[in-house]
Amino acid sequence: MSACVPADTAEPAHTERAHPPHSPPPGRPRRFRVEGADLPAAVAVFLIALPLSLGIALASGAPLQAGLVAAAVGGIVAGRLGGSALQVSGPAAGLTVVTADLIHQYGWRTTCAVTVLAGLAQLALGCLRVARAALAVTPAIVHGMLAGIGVTIAVAQVHIVLGGEPQSSVPDNLRALPGQLARLDPATLAVSVLTLAVLLLWPRLPGRAGHLARKAPAALVAVAGATAVAAAAGLVLPVVDLPSWRSHALAGLPEGPVLGLVAAVLTTALVCSVQSLLGATAVDKLAAARPGAGHAVRSDLDREMLGQGAANVVSGTLGGLPVAGVAVRSTANVQAGAVSRNATMLHGALILAAALLLVPLLELIPLASLAALVMAVGVRMVSLHHIRTVTRHREVLVYAVTALGVISLGVLEGVGLGIAVAVGVALHRLTRTRIIHAEENGVHHVHVRGQLTFLAVPRLSRALHLVPQGADAVVALDGSFMDHAACETLQDWQTTHTAHGGTVKITGRRTGVRIAEPGALSGPTPSGVPSTGDCRCRPWTAWRNHQCDRPSPAPDTGARPDETPENGQAGPGTDRASSAPARSRTPSSRQLVRGLSTFQRRTAPLVRGELARLAREGQRPSQLFLTCADSRVVTSMITSSGPGDLFVVRNVGNLVPPPGAESGDDSVAAAIEYAVDVLAVRSITVCGHSGCGAMQALLDSRPGSPAVTPLGRWLRHGGPSLERLRDPGAPAPRLAGRAPADDAERLSLTNVVQQLEHLRAHESVARALKDGSLELHGVYFHVGEAQAYLLAEQEETRVFDRVRDVDLAV
Repeated sequence: MSACVPADTAEPAHTERAHPPHSPPPGRPRRFRVEGADLPAAVAVFLIALPLSLGIALASGAPLQAGLVAAAVGGIVAGRLGGSALQVSGPAAGLTVVTADLIHQYGWRTTCAVTVLAGLAQLALGCLRVARAALAVTPAIVHGMLAGIGVTIAVAQVHIVLGGEPQSSVPDNLRALPGQLARLDPATLAVSVLTLAVLLLWPRLPGRAGHLARKAPAALVAVAGATAVAAAAGLVLPVVDLPSWRSHALAGLPEGPVLGLVAAVLTTALVCSVQSLLGATAVDKLAAARPGAGHAVRSDLDREMLGQGAANVVSGTLGGLPVAGVAVRSTANVQAGAVSRNATMLHGALILAAALLLVPLLELIPLASLAALVMAVGVRMVSLHHIRTVTRHREVLVYAVTALGVISLGVLEGVGLGIAVAVGVALHRLTRTRIIHAEENGVHHVHVRGQLTFLAVPRLSRALHLVPQGADAVVALDGSFMDHAACETLQDWQTTHTAHGGTVKITGRRTGVRIAEPGALSGPTPSGVPSTGDCRCRPWTAWRNHQCDRPSPAPDTGARPDETPENGQAGPGTDRASSAPARSRTPSSRQLVRGLSTFQRRTAPLVRGELARLAREGQRPSQLFLTCADSRVVTSMITSSGPGDLFVVRNVGNLVPPPGAESGDDSVAAAIEYAVDVLAVRSITVCGHSGCGAMQALLDSRPGSPAVTPLGRWLRHGGPSLERLRDPGAPAPRLAGRAPADDAERLSLTNVVQQLEHLRAHESVARALKDGSLELHGVYFHVGEAQAYLLAEQEETRVFDRVRDVDLAV
């Protein structure tokens, strides 16, 4: 119950950022250059985007050229200006229903004007740097909105697949479906079925030949195959009609009721923004999961909002559809190995070239084939994975209401209903608290399930007063919040109950995990010793090596603090498990025993089961963590890891001797070989830190002086780092947002980079990196700031980027 625990409110000093939060540091401008992996990725995305852009324009009721305009603008403008280097933007299926409704109500030219105004709204939001606020919408609403749009698209395209024309709404389309089935067109249906069959079966082709064939996108193969069959069979079907670009309609002045236009602009901006920002975060996860990706640079969401807004302004002005990040194309871009935004921009250039040069070929495509393609996209927008996820989180009601609202009323109305239901569900969960009293074996249990607010105080008071005076009581708080009124009620009852001879044990959500009892949260104890309730260093209080809980001098009673009193009862400061031999202990040994005793008393009961499992199954760590032996660097603390997670190697200066180095000590190389070849770790991290004595010793050493001590011989392995620091031609690693404080910090950063180079020279590491089964990471931990920095490759420089407390998706 964190709300009850008083803590020091003073915030630690933070280093000022030189760049906005959630944004990568600015890099040097570079000329356009296509990397080796960007070209095939651009071609793959182009082959997917071309038929999809035409299909989405068809489903929206817009001119087919509008889909090509939006695809080209999304690739070039959003790709160049956006904050996500690998996300591909263009006409999205999620905007189909919104665009179709706008065209039906206001016409095409006003729809283009709405797109321009929506882009301006996105630019304003980007300038206000509120992009991350869009992610505050619960995923159940977003997934429900996309599912409702998917159903609307699929139901509308069924009519075109059967050879008819869709109606303006889902209910109208469903009512007209029986009549459409009675007059279906066999040729149109055959082409549509062929397209759907290829879409379904192409990704499942077996064997080596199937593996090679699957490199061609299923959407392109399906549309091209259906076009070829229709042409070979001489079928007379409606086909793509691309009038001359000279007659292409551009944006005009908006015409219509002001309130309706404002709602249209807000709806378009909302759907475009949420879809693009969620897509950018998803692309970050895909890119980070690629083998050998290392630490991928995260998207700058505010810049992405600006890029999407600029793309919509340009697309609407040129007579294109609204632009947003597209999941299908972005996934294909990442999977094809794209490494920079140049792949996205090149795909847009290819779309533009196709729109100008391939018009005769595009006009052979049957509209039924495009309709079948878009219908398949709509069906896939109803994701079973998303339904299972929202069901697991008990948000299926929000999902269903949003989806049904979009289907029956429209996107804006459906999202509004979803938000209202989500707020209602949240309030219900906040105010719903179950309090149960039960007696087991003479112990009275009061179980509180839910958030404990002032609204539940009367029920809590009634349950607590069912516990007889002098009885043993256990209060189990199964929630994450307790306000001041509830805390005070619990504290007053505990004080009264214990004064009458009873005992009270307050536990958290997991059995046996104690939380701070209200009676001991603040103020001095009866003995006059300051309470540790306001201490943030509770895990280390046995060692007392911190500032917030120095031991108070005990009165001189003539006995040692660890000695047992004459009555045989252990005193407050006694380690019962080892009190007998305490007389012969030195202060340092007493400190060690006190720490071990505290572990046995507090921690061992909680971790014994997990350690027993690890003892049975053996260790299977996921990472080798190589860091300095400095006592201030606590690996389990800064990585939030536990038993069995990290295989740790520590030495002076976090050094990795290169293979073959004459050091007389192969311990580091042996640990690397064991971790990679035997334990099969998936990553190796080299962690340096601020104030490193080894780095200062290297800076103070005289060049060419003989190393006569073991420490001096060991520090010779840091010589390459020192040479790299002093090499004016070598790019110096830097910290994001500020310059290194001094030469020692500069050398610490350089040393991490250099030791990673030494790691790559080890045979086992080189082999695993080549196989794609291993990643290397560099970390710099600033002790004074309690701040971790993660090494990232940005352009041609190495930057240690600040890890923030919101980086939960990394």
